[in-house]
Amino acid sequence: MPPVRLVAAMCVAEVIGMLGMFTFAALLPTFIAEWQLTNTEAGWVSAIFLGGYALAVPVLVSLTDRTDPRRIYLASMALGAVAMLGFALMATGFWTAMIFRALAGVSLAGTYMPGLKALTDHIEGEQQPRAVAFYTSSFGIGAALSFLVSGAISSWLNWQAAFVVGAIGAVAAFWLAARTITPQGPRPAATPTTALLDFRPVLRTRSAMAYILCYAVHNWELFGMRSWVVALLVFSQARHGAEASLLPPTVVATVMTLLGVWASIMGNELAMRFGRRRLISVVILLSALLCGFIGFASAISYVLVAVLCLLHGITAAGESAAVTAGAIGTAPPGYRGTTMALHSALGFFFAFLGPLAFGWILDLSGGASVLGWGLAYASMAMVMTLGLVALLVLKPNELASDKN
Repeated sequence: MPPVRLVAAMCVAEVIGMLGMFTFAALLPTFIAEWQLTNTEAGWVSAIFLGGYALAVPVLVSLTDRTDPRRIYLASMALGAVAMLGFALMATGFWTAMIFRALAGVSLAGTYMPGLKALTDHIEGEQQPRAVAFYTSSFGIGAALSFLVSGAISSWLNWQAAFVVGAIGAVAAFWLAARTITPQGPRPAATPTTALLDFRPVLRTRSAMAYILCYAVHNWELFGMRSWVVALLVFSQARHGAEASLLPPTVVATVMTLLGVWASIMGNELAMRFGRRRLISVVILLSALLCGFIGFASAISYVLVAVLCLLHGITAAGESAAVTAGAIGTAPPGYRGTTMALHSALGFFFAFLGPLAFGWILDLSGGASVLGWGLAYASMAMVMTLGLVALLVLKPNELASDKN
């Protein structure tokens, strides 16, 4: 299959397979009220999805160096359909929600990076960073549609129907990927000589580790923000009711996420033109500055908060494709899948911590309040500075396609 068609098909499969990914986050105020959840409990349900991902991804993605990524992708997408349907039919509170969201996280672990591994196994050279950028940016399109579709279906029917739609999306993605991804035979020359889950060759590669650490703090910010942004907007909406109809919270979250798709692709293009380290450093710094203001701005105006969230959608995703392409492009020979496994495992462990820490800070500061939202967002800015430290200390390499 021509590279353009392969990339397009895998991007579409990724988008429709993610329709249920942010359904819980999009309907978070509903679940808090209906199930009488504390902010910490709500944070746990959001976080366990990412925790399931973080626990499963080292094994599932490392296996792509040793077996056909297609098998892992298809089995995991089927699990995702089961997890979404199970949530719709059987989730009745905190513990049942935890179980099905954890299974959904395992499903994502076996589809997102294994799908990228299948893609990059077929595309090499200067086309690879762009293929990575389009595929990883499609993650944002899937997240945006998840917010939009979940809000619309829940308003039209109920929250259970929104999760059923997510299950249907996973089934459709399974069908498309099964028709698109070509089965691969064994590739002995590219098989690692170390044991499964032996990450030492990657840990010794300073350049790959720098990009992996940047991805970790990026995910803390991105998933902390995406898990709580609707709740912040609903809080500000209630505080400034006269302005509420201008920008509905789920619409703001959708547009914010779509802007992140554009920002991720453009960020990689700018990294290729002006230097990867420089681009990543600037984006992290701008995003940290925004995080220092967003939560406190809820005291001033709902429209101001909405606009700042839209800008944050650009900066929070602006380095995403650049750091992932950097990690893959500087992976040690024969360890691309292992590098991607560590990249995802550490990244989504931080993604697991982000929403949880956010909810904990809200509860610690007395619940949803201007001070609570301000401190929760400011905490993300503090974590993000670790990415700048990693770039300064480890000094990662640029890619061959980068001009610097």
